[in-house]
Amino acid sequence: MIDTSAIFNIENNRDFETKVFEVFKHQFKNNRVYRSFCDLLYRHPDEVKRLEDIPFLPIQFFKSHDVLSSKLSASHTFTSSGTTGTTPSKHLISDISVYENSFNLGFQKFYGSVSDYVILALLPSYLEREGSSLIYMVNSLITQSKHPESGFYLNDLEKLKNRLQELDNTGKKVLLIGVSFALLDLVENYTFHLKNTIIMETGGMKGRRKELIREELHQKLKSGFGVTAIHSEYGMTELLSQAYSKGNGVFNTPEWMRLYTRDTEDALVLQEPGKTGGINIIDLANVNSCSFIATQDLGKVNPDGSFEVIGRFDNSDIRGCNLMVL
Repeated sequence: MIDTSAIFNIENNRDFETKVFEVFKHQFKNNRVYRSFCDLLYRHPDEVKRLEDIPFLPIQFFKSHDVLSSKLSASHTFTSSGTTGTTPSKHLISDISVYENSFNLGFQKFYGSVSDYVILALLPSYLEREGSSLIYMVNSLITQSKHPESGFYLNDLEKLKNRLQELDNTGKKVLLIGVSFALLDLVENYTFHLKNTIIMETGGMKGRRKELIREELHQKLKSGFGVTAIHSEYGMTELLSQAYSKGNGVFNTPEWMRLYTRDTEDALVLQEPGKTGGINIIDLANVNSCSFIATQDLGKVNPDGSFEVIGRFDNSDIRGCNLMVL
């Protein structure tokens, strides 16, 4: 059995690599889908001596297979939104406390105590369906904030506008987290001059609007909200951890999550920092599913481990969170 609590106590590179190999061996042994994939590549624990040798499972497997590394049955199933005609991804969760630890500790790392914030959520496309991991996370953060003003807003933009202005004027710290198209709807109807509010977009037009490059989206939002920076959350159904950007589209990860880029011509080759390629993610919070994922995003990882999302592969589904097209 893996000690899941140890995943969140990583302090340095040695800790991270030790836990990576432990999780890899666990998933090779217990995850039928991942084991089959490793068998096809002839990558077994005896041959895997370096982190670069570990196979990254294509994210599309979450659409077609039950990706599970636990003897326990799933207590929760998170599903992607997808669009009409596409197959949604499903992430089977056998221990929801691992997800809760991940998003709580991740938020605390980058923003401090959630109780310091009034949290307002403008996530209509997510609220209108079941199985959203983002809604699960934000609902928990709203509850933990213990501010009576915290809450979700569906389509009542005027009510949100009034609440946002009122809270900002009182000097309370406010976090407004929203899907991109809904935030644009808000600033196209109302103008703000916010001083105490963080605006955090989760990406995704959900087919409601034309996709925008990040710079254009953020400029519209900065102008509309009267703020100097737009924060971003990078997450997806297939991950149990989030990366955050406090501006300029540069994301940072918690200690148990790391990104790499793979060569677009040879998917088995990891690149040096600074080169654009397909984004591969190690998310140790995925201990009970698969921690080694090859996404359909394109990006660049900086020498300090921070990263930028540049776009996506042309043949990938258009869906959030935070996937900007070129």
